[in-house]
Amino acid sequence: MTPDQRFTRWVRVALAAFALLFVYFLIADSFMPITPEARILRPVTRIAPELSAPVSEVVVRDHQQVAKGDVLFRLKADPFEIAVADAELKVEQAEQENARLNAELAAARAALAAAQATARERSGERQRAESLIGRQSISRQQYEQQVAAANTAEADVRAAEAQITSLEVQLGEEGDANLRLRQARNALEKARLDLARTEVRAFEAGQVTNLQLLPGDYVQAGQPVMALVSDTLDIVADFREKSLRHVRLGDEAKVILDALPGHIFEGRVTALDAGVREGQIGADGQLADIPTSDRWVRDAQRLRLHVALDAPLAAMPPSGARASVQLLPGEHPLAHPFAWLQVHLISWLHYVY
Repeated sequence: MTPDQRFTRWVRVALAAFALLFVYFLIADSFMPITPEARILRPVTRIAPELSAPVSEVVVRDHQQVAKGDVLFRLKADPFEIAVADAELKVEQAEQENARLNAELAAARAALAAAQATARERSGERQRAESLIGRQSISRQQYEQQVAAANTAEADVRAAEAQITSLEVQLGEEGDANLRLRQARNALEKARLDLARTEVRAFEAGQVTNLQLLPGDYVQAGQPVMALVSDTLDIVADFREKSLRHVRLGDEAKVILDALPGHIFEGRVTALDAGVREGQIGADGQLADIPTSDRWVRDAQRLRLHVALDAPLAAMPPSGARASVQLLPGEHPLAHPFAWLQVHLISWLHYVY
């Protein structure tokens, strides 16, 4: 075979191999897509106090593993202890105020009973005076004095009734339903809650990281001062749009972590994001901003899906760790062996790069 014939044969072999690989990648991209654009994400909780106060003690150390409810740091509690004591005094004051009003109310009711008895007596005297004035047995002056006394007694009854109404309004409901007592007790509960909040606790299990907080630092309510990396995993993978047209929730997925080359982990597709930032238009009062490009072939849009592992990992990888994800959508008999080959090839290559 001449050199030209050998060269022609190799060109044909190369062209055939290129055509086969081109067809393979077209099919693989639809029925067994794979992407190296995947990450391990662990939710990061930014720990912020609910009170503004100096830090009295930092209980944890950097990189420490904590459980849900563990104390992370404490704030200086003196002002809040004083607030609790003051609120307790206000509850006692409210109880004493209610006792005083109850005593005044009892006295007012007794005064009403006395005024009613006096009014009945004066009313009877007026009636007798009316009969006597008709027979001219008493003078007009004596009659008018009896009428005035009866009217005064009736006014005293109305005044006593008004006093009782005023005291009942001031006292309000009796027992635990009393408004003044409820307000004082609510203030006490608020003070006790603030005192409990001087101990800042972990909302979930995780690892403290990048700890810079020191005793004596003054922290502001709502301002994060510590990061807590959760022990839960979320694997996110970015695929081209057309690669996901056959993917459904629950489809099989295989995950290869860059940190663990040669290991393949089984998982399932749990969610697909509803969009990307470029698909969000804010109502900012501006005209449409249409991007321009002079490229003949634009970049394909990537969409994000989420994968959950079937079994927990022996060691928790750091948040942001890189990974590769192989999907196996549907039930295509030829896809599984080729996908097996793809994923094992990637896992072996991770030893190199």
